[in-house]
This record gives sequence, C-alpha cells and structure tokens, in this order.
Amino acid sequence: MKVTLLGTGDAIGTPKIGCRCPACVDALCGGRSRRLRFSILVENGGGKVLIDTSPDLRWQLIRTGISRVDGVIWTHAHYDHYAGFGDFHRVQNRVPAYSLKETMDYILNYLYFMRPKRNVVEIGQPFEIAGMEFVLFEVDHPPICEAAGVLVRAGGKRLVVTGDTTLQIPEASLELMKGADLMVADAITPPGYTLTKHMDAEEAVGLARDLSAREVVLTHISHLFPPHDLAAKRWPLGYDMMTIEL
Repeated sequence: MKVTLLGTGDAIGTPKIGCRCPACVDALCGGRSRRLRFSILVENGGGKVLIDTSPDLRWQLIRTGISRVDGVIWTHAHYDHYAGFGDFHRVQNRVPAYSLKETMDYILNYLYFMRPKRNVVEIGQPFEIAGMEFVLFEVDHPPICEAAGVLVRAGGKRLVVTGDTTLQIPEASLELMKGADLMVADAITPPGYTLTKHMDAEEAVGLARDLSAREVVLTHISHLFPPHDLAAKRWPLGYDMMTIEL
C-alpha cells in the first residue's frame, strides 16, 4: 500500500492570504511550509482511492499525473474536504463516491452538477475498493454532528486516517484505530492554542502513542507552526506530496 499526502494544509492553506508570518514567508519562498488543502491518495497495485477531495485537487492530480481513480471517500462535509470534487467534471464520469449519509446528501447538494456513483456506508461496516478494505469510524469534530476517520487494510498493513477530530473519540473507534502501521493524524497547531474542533501536535502524537501506532505523520497543519524544516525537528509533520510505502 502506498500513501501520498497530496495536501497537508488546513482550511485556508499556507501561505494564508495576506499573511507574512515565518511559515507563510517560507511557503512563499517555495519551502515545505507551502501546503495545499487536505487530500490523501491511497494506492494498492493498480487501484487508486482518494480520501477527501481538496479545493486544490486539480493541481494535486496534475502533480501526480493521475486522471482516474477507483473511488473517493469523504470524511465529512466541510468545504476544504470535498470542494475539489468538481475538478472531475469532464475528466472522469460516474466516480464511485463513499461516505456517511448526511455527508453524502450535503456534498451532492452542493455539487449538484456531478453524477457520481453514490455509495452510502455505515459506521464500522467494511467496504472494498480496488482490493483495499475501508472502514469509517466516528470521530468528534464540532459543531458538525457527522464526521469520520478511515481505517484502510491491504496487504496485511493498517492505515488509520483520524479525520478532523478532537481527542473525544468514541471507545469503539479507538479500538479500530489501535495498532496502525501508519497513523495520519489531524494536528492543526502546535501546543499552546485553545482548540475546539481539532487536536494540536502534542495531542495527536500522544494519541498515536496510546494506540500503539508504529508511525505517525501529522497533517491538516496551519500556518501557526514554525516553518516546516524547523517544526519538523520537534514534531513528525507531513508535507505535500510526501509518500509512505507500507
């Protein structure tokens, strides 16, 4: 299984419009602080699946040379996680899309001109795409009521994507998340900020440790971190187009 972090930024990306903080300056100068919005590509053999479809998806797919996928999974109905799906328009028809029901209803109301193959899935129920097994699990991302993380199994390996979440994850979800070969974890800021919707870097690393993940990579990263090369000395930050082989 091959995992590519197509975009590791938060909802506004880095650089933030009009900002001249150290991370934004590094991003403007071409450093690894430059972050497109969140999307992950998971590949197994010839199969390709997107977890979330960033508003920056067009450029992400061009950079990877990919024009067709076997499926799209949406974790929740926030703009930065689905709005780029429209970039499939006139590229690939009838893309199989998978999510929880309220998430699917909301997204396809917005993307009314698209005609994906609608696949509503249930929390905790496995489904297969391109030889990989996926399970959505409940997480906590207020104020929305429905948000999911993703467990992927393939080739004897386990990938866990926490989705956008606080630490208030249900016990049933924590059981599914245990023992990941790789955990891709939401960590929007370094420690020291008051957060209501996300984990900070310290919380995300602690969660991975508590769940015995063999490796953790942080994503959904804001410009509030120091420039990437400096911040990565302290926290396991991902970066755009980072690839991990499992």
